[in-house]
Amino acid sequence: MSTLKKGLGRGLDSLFSIYNDEEETVVEKQHSNNQKEYTQGVEEIKVGDIDPNKNQPRKNFDEEALKELSESIKNHGVIQPIIAVKKGERYMVIAGERRWRASILAGLPTIPAIIKEYSDKEIKEVSIIENLQREDLNPIEAARAIKELMDEYGWTQEVVASRLGKSRPVIANTIRLLSLEPEVIKLIEDGKLSAGHARSLVVVTNRDAQIKLAQLATSKKITVRDLENAVKKQLGEKAKTKTKKEQSQELKQLISDMQRVFSTKVTALGTSERGRIYIDYYNADDLERIYELVEVLKRK
Repeated sequence: MSTLKKGLGRGLDSLFSIYNDEEETVVEKQHSNNQKEYTQGVEEIKVGDIDPNKNQPRKNFDEEALKELSESIKNHGVIQPIIAVKKGERYMVIAGERRWRASILAGLPTIPAIIKEYSDKEIKEVSIIENLQREDLNPIEAARAIKELMDEYGWTQEVVASRLGKSRPVIANTIRLLSLEPEVIKLIEDGKLSAGHARSLVVVTNRDAQIKLAQLATSKKITVRDLENAVKKQLGEKAKTKTKKEQSQELKQLISDMQRVFSTKVTALGTSERGRIYIDYYNADDLERIYELVEVLKRK
């Protein structure tokens, strides 16, 4: 538990208290002109005095969704203040960048903000975790953010899982998305391929096959289950090809000789090092013939 507290620092703990219903710090009064009067640490700052956070893990902002939010802000104002830090004469937003961008689209001159004092490390932690907690990121952005927490701060998958309230397998599966081919990752970032579809493709190590399956999922709009079956088929065909290639000429000759001697179908699964040989019989006469041949071999 001490490791979790040390890894996080006071920055995120104080941020969470802002959103905790039992520790509410924001009080607002609605006026007829949709302007709000905030108290207890919230102030109005000019939208033009605010800069985005360059370490913001969320890189893509859906334009249509921003327009919808801006229309809501025009009608109802900004319901929840953004979180910002003072940087000289300007401010940097560390939580609520989407609200800030939508407010600019809505033509608001100012936006309610809670000004905090964070170190550069705390700003980065808070920005990443705030986005992950709100599930505001696409799967690839989330995977990169989680990996950044692990690489930069030495967090284990267990620590990240505990902080985000998710299971360790969920965290592990999210990170695995980064092993996909760049073309497949781009489909996820563009919203053309879901996280569920993407997770099915992680086990496909052949580059061309992985891309082909991803394109199949996007063009045919198949379900995750259908894609999983297609992946299993692909892996099965690959396994058969591999087994066939690994069988030596000596093993193939042995199978051919056995088929001639026993006068029935003989198959081998495996390689010269390890496997199984199957001798088929289709009636009592076949079995009797095989029995007699074995008896002859035993006498020799």
